[in-house]
Amino acid sequence: MSDLIFARAQMGFSLAFHIIFAVAGIALPLMMVIAEALWLKTGDEIYKTITKRWARGTAVLFAVGAVSGTVLSFELGLLWPEFMKWAGSIIGLPFALEGYAFFTEAIFLGIYLYGWDKVSKSMHLLSGCIVALSGALSAVFVVIANAWMNAPVGFKLVGNVATEIDPIMAMTSPAAFPQVLHMLIAAYASIGLLAAGVHAFLLLRDKQNVFHRRALGICLALGCTMALAEPLSGDILAQMVAHTQPIKLAALEGQFDTMRGAPLRIGGLPDVEKRKTPFSIELPKMLSVLAFHELDAEVKGLNDFPRDVWPPVLLVHLNFQIMVACGVIMGLVSLWAGALYAKTKKLPDSSVFLKTLICISPLGLLAIESGWMVTELGRQPWVIHGVLRTSHAVTPMPGLWLPFTTFLFVYIALAVIVVALLFREFSHSLDPVKESDHA
Repeated sequence: MSDLIFARAQMGFSLAFHIIFAVAGIALPLMMVIAEALWLKTGDEIYKTITKRWARGTAVLFAVGAVSGTVLSFELGLLWPEFMKWAGSIIGLPFALEGYAFFTEAIFLGIYLYGWDKVSKSMHLLSGCIVALSGALSAVFVVIANAWMNAPVGFKLVGNVATEIDPIMAMTSPAAFPQVLHMLIAAYASIGLLAAGVHAFLLLRDKQNVFHRRALGICLALGCTMALAEPLSGDILAQMVAHTQPIKLAALEGQFDTMRGAPLRIGGLPDVEKRKTPFSIELPKMLSVLAFHELDAEVKGLNDFPRDVWPPVLLVHLNFQIMVACGVIMGLVSLWAGALYAKTKKLPDSSVFLKTLICISPLGLLAIESGWMVTELGRQPWVIHGVLRTSHAVTPMPGLWLPFTTFLFVYIALAVIVVALLFREFSHSLDPVKESDHA
């Protein structure tokens, strides 16, 4: 059992670390392409400066993401050999396609970084678009593989052996589109608002700095738009979970009894012994509405399932509440930003707004971390939902505390290096560039 704990802890920590660089690799290239497109359209050299700074940040994050992603690929084989043996032939295709997307991104990122004076402006912009598209596709293919683990299809189970394997069908599992959509929008929202918070902090110190004003405008446009779109993708994902993983839905909401017109719970601490969720605010019938779009739809409770297939209810519920709370706050601030812009037709730059933006800027990453905790913990005790238990997939190798400790220190060292490099980039942007110089 201790080996299972260390294997899950190592995999969980690796994923939590890597996901930060993965979402940055999705959103930051798009932001730099938008900045370059604005430079080509307006001729404003500030947009070119923004593009180059974000491109260098993209390169740093891409390099570290490549390292942490490689570690994860090794961990799949070393820590979970039975899972790879069972599922490798089914989900090998999306992982292979992710490799192609990764190499494409690396090649065109090199062209983008070093081709400013070597290729035409249109070709340079096109290379940036390919970087942005490849980064998104890398995430798409990985999330497709994870979606299959939540809603496995594309094979016939004979005994405990997968036969008649159809990799294409596996890639189009019921969970694929909802998870991919939700993940991509979350990536753009989280990194857009995180970068907005950084530029808001620097703009607060020097409100005449045109570099940060223009950068903040791009960040807000992307981050706020996606933050407002995230609830729509969440609704699609919730319906998928309700139909394919009803036990996860029950754990998300601390719903122990099966009932029609089930309430949506805000807060609360599920008590698995008493099978109740005290201290919660209940919105009558809203869970049925959100999950099935019907006021009196039946929602299955945890009591309908054997106790040994329950996920860790308290952890799943709390992480879900954190994710939703972060999303709601981000959405409200985005509406505020939109209202300010609609009223003044200018960049929202009041001190109160900028300080609020700084405070909420990390919430997107917190929501992503919590959301992945919900996805993975909510599937337990299964590594492949309803097919293969996590305890049956772990390696029999003893002494897993040693690689766990080693990778922990490696990731801490990588984090320190990344923070130092990004701080260096942002400190350069503190050079005085005034609005009057670029009116």
